[in-house]
Amino acid sequence: QVQLVESGGGLVQAGDSLRLSCAPSGRTFNNYHMGWFRQAPGKEREFVAAIRWSGSRTSYADSVKGRFTISRANAKNTVYLQMNSLKPEDTAVYYCAADPSRYGSSPVEYIYWGQGTQVTVSS
Repeated sequence: QVQLVESGGGLVQAGDSLRLSCAPSGRTFNNYHMGWFRQAPGKEREFVAAIRWSGSRTSYADSVKGRFTISRANAKNTVYLQMNSLKPEDTAVYYCAADPSRYGSSPVEYIYWGQGTQVTVSS
């Protein structure tokens, strides 16, 4: 069974940084487009960032542009989300997602999902 495993979440203060990692188990995802989404309590899951399988193109939600960076190390079969200048409104469960053919900002465009990692930013 294919699984995506996120790590790196935690409790930080506003202005701090965190780096999330996503690594699959069961197969390689080097040819998959990857995305990060987040969901805060009582809210819908929202797009954060995405990266094409080659790493040649990335996209970001306006709310994180300039603060977050998505990257991938295909040799390590890992995707990262570097989060700088964190704000309390970034508090959410962050999910990694993958799809072999679609690259976009909607959750329905991704077929594989991780279980999520909690990020809490205190003011």
